[in-house]
Amino acid sequence: MSRYNRHIVLSEIGHIGQDKLSNAKVLVVGAGGLGCPVLQYLTAAGVGTIGVIDFDVVELSNLQRQVIFGTSSLGKNKAIAAKERLEDLNDSIQINAYAERLTHQNAINLFENYDIIVDGSDNFETRYLVNDACLITQKPLVFGAIYKFEGQVSVFNYNNGPSYRCLFPNPPKKGSVPNCSDIGVLGVLPGIIGSMQANEVLKIILGIGNVLSGKVWCYNALTLQNSILKFNKSEETIHSVLKNNDDFDKTNIDFNCIREIKTASIEDLLPEKSVQFIDVRDSIEQPKIEGLEVINIPLSQLENNLHQLDSEKTKALFCQSGIRSKQAAELLHEYKVQNCYSIVEGASEINNKIKEHLK
Repeated sequence: MSRYNRHIVLSEIGHIGQDKLSNAKVLVVGAGGLGCPVLQYLTAAGVGTIGVIDFDVVELSNLQRQVIFGTSSLGKNKAIAAKERLEDLNDSIQINAYAERLTHQNAINLFENYDIIVDGSDNFETRYLVNDACLITQKPLVFGAIYKFEGQVSVFNYNNGPSYRCLFPNPPKKGSVPNCSDIGVLGVLPGIIGSMQANEVLKIILGIGNVLSGKVWCYNALTLQNSILKFNKSEETIHSVLKNNDDFDKTNIDFNCIREIKTASIEDLLPEKSVQFIDVRDSIEQPKIEGLEVINIPLSQLENNLHQLDSEKTKALFCQSGIRSKQAAELLHEYKVQNCYSIVEGASEINNKIKEHLK
């Protein structure tokens, strides 16, 4: 057990905790930017059985952030290439590679063989598929997402806690949210977020610490600011998923039928007179907006502060990058609040546009 000595000497883990890790089974969906650090740290930690499913192949552009691969991996299936590296990292555990796409047809049977599911996917269709399959199979889901310089981590379906759909009931319209191949991503960011996902997995297995159930940890790599947003469980939403259990393998999400969140550029909104600008970032986040009248209602507090919204004005929501402002607009739509727009630019870009407008 010398391999795990640094774990065993921790009083919170010890031999009993290491045995828990050895007996655990974890499936990682996606061997991309998030999946790579998750897979490496769970393998190094001695999680007894690790599965990885990915249909994609390694490309040169992946190597900027998917550090489990090297030039010798180019052209190989990611799940198989990851298995080769992980077996070299720790040859005492079982690594299962599934070189296929996760679908409604194979998700249930696959998930039933594992204790915990980790979502390292990069598209909304897979995220909703993973969540729903976890609900049906009653598996906890460790979630991560990245966007340019920001990331999020949460745990869903843990100890009868809220699900991904409790936070985001409906997927966005297909193509409305760009991926990292379109807008880029800081190379170290998925390493940070993926490591946090691995941390949540270990806490769940070991039964230590406070698990991010009903909470979303948000991280900004540029400012090193982080915050935790709380959200509640929706029994109605979960019941709706479980009610359709029998038809799960026949289900496909129709993204074209999902309501599209209205967006607008700050340049279009500045000339307008009847606009209420709402900053949904946490109050400590920088930069502050200068030269514009703004009210600050953090996303986590928006539901309890609807009275601050001016019904006579257009509501223009913004944040650091555009992710939380879309979530806020979606929330306001759920409350039938009219004339809501998510500003496509982040706070820094908004400041620059205001300066140009005032010249």
